[in-house]
Amino acid sequence: MKGNPLDPLLITPEERGLVTDLYQLTMWAAYRRHRPGVRGVFELWFRDLPPNRGFLIFAGLAPALGYLQDLRFTPEQVAALRKLPAFAGMEEGFFHSLEEFRFSCDVWAMPEGTPVFAGEPVLRVEGPIEQAQLVETYLLAAVSFSTLVASKAARVRLAAGEARVVDFGSRRAHGPLAACWAARSAYLAGLDGTSNVWAALRLGIPESGTMAHSFVLSFADELRAFHAFSETFPDRTFLLIDTFDTLKAVEQAAADPQLRFLGVRLDSGDLLELSHKVRSILDHHGRHEVKIVASGDLDEYRIWQLRRAGAPIDAFGVGTRMVTSEDAPALQAVYKLVAVQEPHGQRRAVAKSSAGKKTLPGAKQVYRESDPSGSFLRDWVLPAEAKPPQGFFKPLLLPVMRGGRVISPFPELAEIRRFVQAQLRRLPHGVLSLEKPQPFPVVFGFGEAHGAEAEAGPQGR
Repeated sequence: MKGNPLDPLLITPEERGLVTDLYQLTMWAAYRRHRPGVRGVFELWFRDLPPNRGFLIFAGLAPALGYLQDLRFTPEQVAALRKLPAFAGMEEGFFHSLEEFRFSCDVWAMPEGTPVFAGEPVLRVEGPIEQAQLVETYLLAAVSFSTLVASKAARVRLAAGEARVVDFGSRRAHGPLAACWAARSAYLAGLDGTSNVWAALRLGIPESGTMAHSFVLSFADELRAFHAFSETFPDRTFLLIDTFDTLKAVEQAAADPQLRFLGVRLDSGDLLELSHKVRSILDHHGRHEVKIVASGDLDEYRIWQLRRAGAPIDAFGVGTRMVTSEDAPALQAVYKLVAVQEPHGQRRAVAKSSAGKKTLPGAKQVYRESDPSGSFLRDWVLPAEAKPPQGFFKPLLLPVMRGGRVISPFPELAEIRRFVQAQLRRLPHGVLSLEKPQPFPVVFGFGEAHGAEAEAGPQGR
């Protein structure tokens, strides 16, 4: 089975079953032969928070559930797997099991957009052990990357305050597919729009864009370029003014009564100094309504510095450093077996004990404790079968799939976006700090449900 050599990275929905590691399939074969009828319980969590991160925003649940619900192997794919050296001489029953496979596990998950912390399970899969094992690779990739970008974007949103922020990262993401996923995660976390057309059309994210330096350079005169764009888009023109001399460009544009434009974009230079001078020139010519947009290697730290210094910037375009989470480009996400149930037997909790990667046994539930005003106080990670604590406690892991089918309609992306902002407002202010954030208390209790003295420490650390 071979794809189009001119588009080797295109992954159709029918090919998602192949987006896995080989050992998931080799384990499937061994499970089938030696562990028939066994059910497994797997949990997904993040071992640690990256430096200077007080929280993560759980994201990627909707794409993950879509994958699980549609997951299958086509006859063509099974025929191709037969030819892999790893499966040479494999019994026919293995290949038939792939052809007949339909995901039938139960899934619990936190609501997408929930702030989460190290060691807390954000997703649990229960079902035939070979099925729950198979989906590890895709779930980790989908949830880890989406959470990575959403968490970075949430910090950008916090730094920008009331200013508009747009995702400009498609050209710098780690591949075209990553650009699309990043646009979704950034909007979910609070950004206001995206330059990614796929995300605008498929996901309903407000589209945003200006012009490139190449457009200006294609004209013999900078002002002619501005007029051409303004005449083409009279009601939404933002002028890129730093191709040559930034101040000269804005002076010419602002002084021309025939030129209509809504804003100007600064993409280089000293953004603090230039934004003040540009604002002064615009105001001098009565262009008080014209907005100033800043872009160019921005992140939450630089945006916060500009706002704290009083830069008259109305909006920010954020790209490379957000969609790659440049200062912390990976999360330590893990997906581990925590319980096993033999056919006609009781469930048995299991755990790793290897140095540095210990895990806590058994299925768990996470409870978020609040005070009477609704402010979050701490989280409790308890056995799933434990009696819920008394008081203002809310279980975070909720059933989202039964027998491989999504239980209820998934919230719209705009609704998740509002949920994220509401959740962040309920966290202690120190947890949201961009530098040296205050740790949010998480109690890992495996004695009495109320017993803080039963702390076991974060799993997988």
